[in-house]
Amino acid sequence: MKRLRTRRRISAIVLNSFLALLAILWLVPVFWLVLSSFRAEAGAYTSYLWPKGFTLDNYLRLFTDRKLFDFPRWYGNTLLVAGLSCLFTTILTLMVAYVYSRLRFPSRRFLMNASLVLGMFPGFMSIIAIYHFMKAVHLDQTLAALVLVYSGGAALNYYIAKGFFDTLPRSLDEAAILDGASNHTIFWKIILPNAKPIIATTAINAFINPIVDYIFVSVIMKDNYNNFTVSKGLYTMVDKTNIYAYYTAFCAGGVLVAIPVVLLFIRLQKYYVAGVVGGSVNG
Repeated sequence: MKRLRTRRRISAIVLNSFLALLAILWLVPVFWLVLSSFRAEAGAYTSYLWPKGFTLDNYLRLFTDRKLFDFPRWYGNTLLVAGLSCLFTTILTLMVAYVYSRLRFPSRRFLMNASLVLGMFPGFMSIIAIYHFMKAVHLDQTLAALVLVYSGGAALNYYIAKGFFDTLPRSLDEAAILDGASNHTIFWKIILPNAKPIIATTAINAFINPIVDYIFVSVIMKDNYNNFTVSKGLYTMVDKTNIYAYYTAFCAGGVLVAIPVVLLFIRLQKYYVAGVVGGSVNG
């Protein structure tokens, strides 16, 4: 018995040490980014972590020095695209997940499997076809094109939401049907009010995607400077001609970009874990 307790204690120490190491590895880059954003010394590479001087000029510069880099415009573009993509993606994903979870129709299994397989392919594999399509309908180099790209394939990622819907008792649907409710009414007034965890999970993931994407915005926007998002815009700050002068401002921009995501996660975190766990177990 004593030997078993010793083994469990050793296992707990090893596991906790490993988790602590992972936490450090994750936090160090974030800590370094924040420190660099307040660094008074110019330049990209330093031999020290702690800045010799601190300043807010890097943040102020993003909003005042707009001749070369219009960060406020890029920031607004990003929030607009991320907000609309989040809204459309969440609605489409939940609708498709509800259909697959609650309804029975011919070819349902085939469509589910086809969607699952297609969703496994990286999105950038279709980027050339998407660009030519957007150009054909005169939407290339527009923010509308980005919203369509980010939310257009939302239905392919239905499986976590479907898994969550599968956990909801079917008696809710049956009682509503007896009262004369349609599938439309059941989805909006019965299922969704009981699906806050998966709504939060889907919304957070959908909001983050346009913010971190660089490939699609680079191809679709080309050189349309005014319609850049922050991922594309900030990258131009660190090319070989600008990196020395603008690197600390680049870091400040990275911190500002993270703020909406952090605030959204803090607001929805109590639902997020429940949505992931509930959807994964039954998906």
